[in-house]
Amino acid sequence: MNSPRESTTTTAPLLDAESIAAFAIALGLGLLIGLQRERTTDRLGGIRTFPLIALFGALTAQLSLSPGMEWLMLTGLLAMIALILLGNLDRLRGDEDTAGITTEVSALLVYLLGAFLVLGDKTVAVTVGGTIAVLLHFKPGMHAFVEKLSEKDLRSIMQFAVLSLIILPVLPNRTFGPYDVLNPFSIWLLVVLIVGIGLGGYAAYKIAGAKAGTLLSGLIGGLISSTATTVTYARMARTQQKAAGLAALVILIASTSMFIRMFVEITVVAPRKLSAFLPPLVLLFAVNLVVCGLAYLRVQQREDAMPEPGNPAELKPALIFGALYALVVLAIAAAKEYLGDQGIYVVALISGFTDVDAITLSTANLAASGSMEVHTAWRAMVIASLANLAFKAGAAGFLGGLPLFRWVLALFAIPFTAGLAVLWFWP
Repeated sequence: MNSPRESTTTTAPLLDAESIAAFAIALGLGLLIGLQRERTTDRLGGIRTFPLIALFGALTAQLSLSPGMEWLMLTGLLAMIALILLGNLDRLRGDEDTAGITTEVSALLVYLLGAFLVLGDKTVAVTVGGTIAVLLHFKPGMHAFVEKLSEKDLRSIMQFAVLSLIILPVLPNRTFGPYDVLNPFSIWLLVVLIVGIGLGGYAAYKIAGAKAGTLLSGLIGGLISSTATTVTYARMARTQQKAAGLAALVILIASTSMFIRMFVEITVVAPRKLSAFLPPLVLLFAVNLVVCGLAYLRVQQREDAMPEPGNPAELKPALIFGALYALVVLAIAAAKEYLGDQGIYVVALISGFTDVDAITLSTANLAASGSMEVHTAWRAMVIASLANLAFKAGAAGFLGGLPLFRWVLALFAIPFTAGLAVLWFWP
């Protein structure tokens, strides 16, 4: 029989390896954010205060795991708020000029980060902590960026927010209509993707400036809208016939950047099928790049101001693209049922005259779901891209005159022939 001295009661240790790691990370994040705050004029906290706040949050979270101590986390948060108020008494009384509350908000976030390291996912906490440090550090650059934004730029950003954060979440995520293929949520999600690519090109234009140069003008213009770029430079060539070669080169580069859009769209819509899509499309992309390089050497190089692009986040073009995409999806479903692959190719040919994104997204979606073979999908994309080249050549000739038309025909000949060869000979 064991004596009372020999009987022992085992209890779980208050700190284990996971908890020690959480405290160590809390200390590191506090030091990182405190280091940044130390370089500011705010006296509320610096390289010593913020690590203490992070450790305080981690400790209160650790203690709150004990039975009957669940209230401690909230008490710690209230204590932090009280300390911040006490540290700002002069400001509250009006004895000091009113300033921002960045440091105060950062202190509360660091407390919660310390707690989350104990109670939640450490990877998320580290990511959030690093993001806070970066946002604090790049304050001057971010303020300078905001000051450069025009009313048009701000409107573009807000309109994109409407498209992605207000309209998208309320749309039903189920299929409707003939052939049961129209999903409002999926359609608008792809609208947001296309507008997002255009907005990225617009941001690149704002960063690079109007004096972007020939190559960058074509690339950025293609990311925003290759058709709009074609129209703009065709009109320029009509009034400046000596610049016909330069305008044709920009149009070719914009058309080549269409492949970049296609790669992004396929990656988002059908990532598992990307390796099957890439070989023929990359080959055509490479051919276009070679022709662009040779044409750049041939055309007299000069810096040319890129025309101001339109707002890529306007609601009307977004609605038009959404309607076009839905129409292409319906047309593909009908063509597939009644005509097979040949019908899909006809749809690609017709839709490609005005837009390549719709056929790219719709066929990539079908390939991702297994409703269409990958070789049929990429062939439809190539057909649409060739139709788009033909449309751009006609638009350039009509708007830019005969000199530009000759240049465009010469530059488009090899990419167009390569596309036909891939369609004919690729297995």
